[in-house]
Amino acid sequence: MGYSIGKWEGDTFVVDTTGFNDRTWLDDSGHPHTEAMRTLGRFRRVDFGHMNLEVIIDDPKAYTKPWQVVIPLELMADTEMIEDVCENEKDAPHAVGK
Repeated sequence: MGYSIGKWEGDTFVVDTTGFNDRTWLDDSGHPHTEAMRTLGRFRRVDFGHMNLEVIIDDPKAYTKPWQVVIPLELMADTEMIEDVCENEKDAPHAVGK
């Protein structure tokens, strides 16, 4: 939902994203954002099967200061990826676990 530029900084892949619209939420809890938002994502592989994603969110029109979240990611070998449809969650009843 924005324009991203990625580059390697050592063993970390850094993704800088701007150009968002304000028609989405940041997460399932409904945290808002505006078109002024900029995100910086840092993907770093910890070991085989584990990666940390650090996201810094800077949106001066929605928040008083930048904030960050660290998301641990785990490889799920031999599993099938599930398509997630965001358009009004019309496909949610068909998703596994919902």
